Amino acid sequence: MSIYITFVIYLFWKQEANMHLLNLLFFTLALFSHNVYSSFNTSVIPITKDEQTSLHKITWGYKVRQWDGEPYLLLDLEAPFTWKDIKITHSEVACGLEEGCRFPVRCDTVLCKEAKSYINPICPSLNITNKYRCNICSVTPYNPVSNVCKVSQLTTDLADLYSTDGRNPSRGPRWPFGTEFVLSCAPQSLTQSSPKDVRGVAGFSWSGLCFPRQLASTGVTNAAKFALCLPSSSSALGVTFLGEGPFYFTSNAKLDLRSYLSYTPMVRKSSKSLGYYIKINRILIKGTPVNSIPKGSSVKISSRVAYTTLRSDIYKALVASFTKAKTGIPQVTAVKPFGLCFKDGAFGSGGVPKIYLETESGKVWSISGENSIKRVGNGVACLAFVDGGSKVTDPIVIGTFQMENNFLYFDLVNQKLGFSSSLLARGTSCGGFNFTEVGN
Repeated sequence: MSIYITFVIYLFWKQEANMHLLNLLFFTLALFSHNVYSSFNTSVIPITKDEQTSLHKITWGYKVRQWDGEPYLLLDLEAPFTWKDIKITHSEVACGLEEGCRFPVRCDTVLCKEAKSYINPICPSLNITNKYRCNICSVTPYNPVSNVCKVSQLTTDLADLYSTDGRNPSRGPRWPFGTEFVLSCAPQSLTQSSPKDVRGVAGFSWSGLCFPRQLASTGVTNAAKFALCLPSSSSALGVTFLGEGPFYFTSNAKLDLRSYLSYTPMVRKSSKSLGYYIKINRILIKGTPVNSIPKGSSVKISSRVAYTTLRSDIYKALVASFTKAKTGIPQVTAVKPFGLCFKDGAFGSGGVPKIYLETESGKVWSISGENSIKRVGNGVACLAFVDGGSKVTDPIVIGTFQMENNFLYFDLVNQKLGFSSSLLARGTSCGGFNFTEVGN
């Protein structure tokens, strides 16, 4: 089938068919190939933890890393679109037949209007129409690590993703062509301050151009839903599933991870809001509510911060409650960015007090010691929550450390979040998916 598609597209190219019609032909044939030959409707991408920043990333090729030095994309739950350190090139073969065949997106397309609906106020002006007219769609890709953005443009690229039955990956339904999707190119200077080998950002936000929505709209996955399971170590591969599942880990090959999930509504602050929020009724430590947290407080889930960041009054109340719940534990000099530290191992047989987030739905997200205490070396362990100051935009922001080894399911269709609490208590972890390839 793939040889036939290649031959047909080649004939059209030789006859100098209109490039837009050629793209449409390829896209249609790729969909046909997907519908006929694919038995899976969920894709899977491995996730790696960056050791220096504790942020998380996926490979440039969306698969298990193929060689040392292969670039990564930073996983971003707030980016309006994916961007890469690439340039638009005009190839002599039809787009879809070689990697790197990219074409500019025009300014009068729905895709461009969607991208321009999310403008970061710190970014430079996009008023470059006089120079390029409507031949490009100018956008401002943003680096969340350096807090810098640049003027660039939307283009197209190919993503050759693993498909999965929930147990193992297999070559995607559109291999070797890949799935065409829209992203922004970016100058190399935008990657400065990024973690090692990171050359872009993978957008997983509410946006219509986010990776999960684009895959769902092209039929690669069956719904705009994705699961996130962040690894706690740079030596283990975490996983993101795109689609409805099922999802299995090697520790229990018959147990669908969806059975672990409790659900609560996800909230958008506005129609232009990109981040994911839930509401909580209260925070409890050892069954006792933490003061200064009104019912219905908004909680942001962020991949941009390593540790949960709290407004000062909430942070102080949490520290007071945690200290009271575990009396008699000697404190040591705090290690930045933390404000409360102990001698490692001082918690003894009673263990670390659990922190409970009672969500709007009444379901409880339990934060155990593995996600609340960070060992910083030299015999010191710290409460892994950070004082964000009194003027923060969001009073509670859950960071990646608190999400590690938790299975989170973002249902963009029904606007709800599924959460498992720690998988370690269930005898598995986010490194439990078997990335050994099998046939489709």
